[in-house]
Amino acid sequence: MKLMTAYPERLSQIGTLYVGPEYKPHSVKRMRRHSAGMIVHLEGMLDRNDAETLRGMFVHIHIDDAIPLEEGEYYLFQIEGIQVVTDTGQILGHLTDLIETGANDVYVITTPEQQQILLPAIPEVIQTVDVVAGVMTVHLLEGLL
Repeated sequence: MKLMTAYPERLSQIGTLYVGPEYKPHSVKRMRRHSAGMIVHLEGMLDRNDAETLRGMFVHIHIDDAIPLEEGEYYLFQIEGIQVVTDTGQILGHLTDLIETGANDVYVITTPEQQQILLPAIPEVIQTVDVVAGVMTVHLLEGLL
């Protein structure tokens, strides 16, 4: 399992993982770090063939098991699909992906015409995020479009 968390040590404390697009719950028998990922043994998975049926699926945790976030931080699932508008009222599209660059994250915005706009997730660009209303307001620095 490839890790997509900033807190991999927390996974060993979680008893249930949710697998695939249906979030099917699986009890964890045991898990251990392996290279850049984890080897996870789930209840009901009797052999390698059973485990292969889960290959390529995302593994999720329950939100109650997640690390509480600081002010201004968001889980990707909370902002994925959010509408993105400029501080002048122009609708750019929806946030459809996140690119981790090391320096700062980059949000991928897909326009109604299916074009992609890349916006750095920095305070000078990301003005406000209203998860409840489903709107992110951005300031376009010169050269971003």
